[in-house]
Amino acid sequence: MTVLVASDLDRTLIYSAAALALTMPDARAPRLLCVEVHEAKPLSYMTETAARLLTELGDTAVFVPATTRTRKQYERINLPGPPAQYAICANGGHLLVDGVTDADWHARVQARLADECAPLAEVREHLLRSSDPVWVRKHRVAEDLFAYLVVERELLPADWVKELAVWAENRGWTVSLQGRKIYAVPKPLTKGAAVRELARRTGAELTLAAGDSLLDADLLLAADRGWRPGHGELADAGWSAPEVGALPERGVLAGERILGEFLGAARTAAVRGRG
Repeated sequence: MTVLVASDLDRTLIYSAAALALTMPDARAPRLLCVEVHEAKPLSYMTETAARLLTELGDTAVFVPATTRTRKQYERINLPGPPAQYAICANGGHLLVDGVTDADWHARVQARLADECAPLAEVREHLLRSSDPVWVRKHRVAEDLFAYLVVERELLPADWVKELAVWAENRGWTVSLQGRKIYAVPKPLTKGAAVRELARRTGAELTLAAGDSLLDADLLLAADRGWRPGHGELADAGWSAPEVGALPERGVLAGERILGEFLGAARTAAVRGRG
């Protein structure tokens, strides 16, 4: 039986130092493995136990990283285990096959965005006009597909994100606040659509998924089973779905738990497939 496992990365499987949420005494903290270095500095981590589970998962299922990161940002990550044959970047805008963009998929995505959404230039102009340099640190456009801001959360006005979401909704866009980043993303640009395409290509009989943000909801709904950690936008909103497990773990230990759930479900499916 072919099992497809598609998982968000940041704050789902890998964590910055600020997002680790290590609440136990130092002597009991898990050993960490650095999986991303940027400008000669360690940036993202997972526990050593999670690294072992991911390696075992790669030998049991088709593992697909599914990230909102650009391709360049994704390439900085060095996950343990066998190299992923497939990866989803730019929230579904790029489907990588052995590290190379599938041009046909990207063209299909671009055509949908042109037909169904307000143009990126309009959204970017609104972000520039309505945001305040007092709390915005960076304005960014990702892969000419969507835009995001890097902000100081403690200075962000309480209702600004909600007001932006209402404005974006009427133009076919969605808004997500993740850590210090506010994303404005076209609604048809989803990880879920890319996962459904990969399930078709691989002939997967079971699809598993995990994610923590509102941009991951479609990914979770595209899978047969899914999990979300005890932190993040989905947890804060109390989001749930019948086949999605809401885990209590927060921070890097949630990533470890998610990989354990993936591996257990994939192994059970393999046994049933042999039966």
